[in-house]
Amino acid sequence: MNRPLPGRADILALVPHQGPMCLWDEVLAWEGRSIRVRAWNHRDPAHPLRARGRLPALALCEYGAQAMAVHGGLLAGTEGGRAAPGVLVALRGIELAVTRIDDLSGALECEAELLAASEASQQYAFRILHAGQVIASGRAAAMLGSALAGR
Repeated sequence: MNRPLPGRADILALVPHQGPMCLWDEVLAWEGRSIRVRAWNHRDPAHPLRARGRLPALALCEYGAQAMAVHGGLLAGTEGGRAAPGVLVALRGIELAVTRIDDLSGALECEAELLAASEASQQYAFRILHAGQVIASGRAAAMLGSALAGR
């Protein structure tokens, strides 16, 4: 299926994260079970996740979670709807190859793969790359929609 790839404005329409807290700039590729996205904002001195003048590698978990949100929004759009609101509830197997990311030149890219999905939850595996090297990986789970009401 040939479809236009979403840019920043499209991503903002898909996710609840707005302004600088929306971390991805463009979708490079996506299909039913995976997505690849890119961003350049990690060097921005005004990045909302910076602490003490640095952007710690732990922020890459949020990048991974937002890749999930973008993918979920794209999937829901193919069915004529919007993604259910979600909350990140678990991170597993997180591996970080760097301590900070604000000093990395060039873009960040994320590959995220849908591992399991239901109306109540989703689980993804993600890998964040810089200059072709994996700098973070792990799995993330989100609770969705009506499952949030029971919390």
